[in-house]
Amino acid sequence: MKKFLALMMTLMMVLSIAGCTVAEEAKVMTYAEYDAAEMDAEVVIEAYVQATQSWWDNKITVYAQDQDGAYFLYEMACSEEDAAKLVPGTKIKVTGYKGQWAGEIEVMDATFTFVEGADTFIAEAKDVTELLGTDELIKSQNQLVAFKGLTLEAVEYKNGEPGDDIYVTVSYNGQNYSFCVERYLTGPDTEVYKAVGELKVGDKIDVEGFLYWYEGVNTHITSVAVAQ
Repeated sequence: MKKFLALMMTLMMVLSIAGCTVAEEAKVMTYAEYDAAEMDAEVVIEAYVQATQSWWDNKITVYAQDQDGAYFLYEMACSEEDAAKLVPGTKIKVTGYKGQWAGEIEVMDATFTFVEGADTFIAEAKDVTELLGTDELIKSQNQLVAFKGLTLEAVEYKNGEPGDDIYVTVSYNGQNYSFCVERYLTGPDTEVYKAVGELKVGDKIDVEGFLYWYEGVNTHITSVAVAQ
């Protein structure tokens, strides 16, 4: 009888521990829940990789999106082997902390797992041209967006020569905006980097990119073309 009671007590403890483990597993947030979360709060999201910056020191920065919104995953912990698997469309589950830097909302100190057997999703660029200069634009932060019919005002290479970031100043309806060709996203060997270097002041251009924020709109350009 004592052995039976001991066995029952052990079984109950195991079930109790298992129950706690399930209860403590964090719930995946919708984009709306993530958007409403306080700064520094722990967040758990699932989203689809759209692009990545260069992997280094077991970290990678990811542009991710779902059908409702987008996420900037800053220096997420990642092995070099896993970095190679973070191709556009891949669904991942991310745990980290919501943070802000110079206006950019991001997920910091993040870790991730691949969502096995998930579908894929590649976002189409959303035309937000008419939102330039309005308070509405920031609601599309980190999404893949498009701007049509901008005027090129200046192109400046960081450190004065090709090889690093390119700072691009554009105007629309008489107001200037700062965009960027981020070398860790689209480096000197990419078509967009070369194309931006060939633009001339005064050109009318169409731009696509991720709506990054740095003291205001600072789109990370992924595509540029002279407007037709």
